[in-house]
Amino acid sequence: MRALTPKGAATRQRIVEGAALLIREHGPANVGLDDIRAATTTSKSQLFHYFPDGKSDMLLAVAAHEAERVLDDQQPYLSDLTSWDQWEAWRDRVIARYAAQRRKCPLSALTAQLGLANPAVGDIITGMYARWQGAIAAGVRAVRPDADAERVAAQIIGAIAGGATMLVATDDIRYLEIGLTEAIDNLKSSIRD
Repeated sequence: MRALTPKGAATRQRIVEGAALLIREHGPANVGLDDIRAATTTSKSQLFHYFPDGKSDMLLAVAAHEAERVLDDQQPYLSDLTSWDQWEAWRDRVIARYAAQRRKCPLSALTAQLGLANPAVGDIITGMYARWQGAIAAGVRAVRPDADAERVAAQIIGAIAGGATMLVATDDIRYLEIGLTEAIDNLKSSIRD
């Protein structure tokens, strides 16, 4: 993509954010370019200026946006899991974010909805999970150098992803709360074993 002016970058970002919101609410199959155009007050020519291949370009941009949002929503704690207090603060942050988002969760939109809509999104999803696992594994190594950091990080991400899926299906945050809390408690308790 060619460089955009600051105004052009802001317009493109506004379109992506509006499209992401619609897709979280309705799913990609139920959102067309006219819906996005109406929700973002943009013209058809603007959409195709920023997304020349239409909806497929838009879905890739939305997927990249949602992947960044999943990770950004966990900051500043995800980058600094160097103490048990930081782990608890991160856990609380994750639960609070998902409780606020409820069924409009970017992780679920990204993996369950966008991933099905466009196979090219797979690289974005894989990259997001790799970065996420790397950050959690670094945190595991900081508090438990003896643990299999990659394995523990995979378990923790599984707890979050499973909890997010259950949240979307049931609108009940307890699955996420219990899964993530248990995963961190297991990491802590194995110190005494």
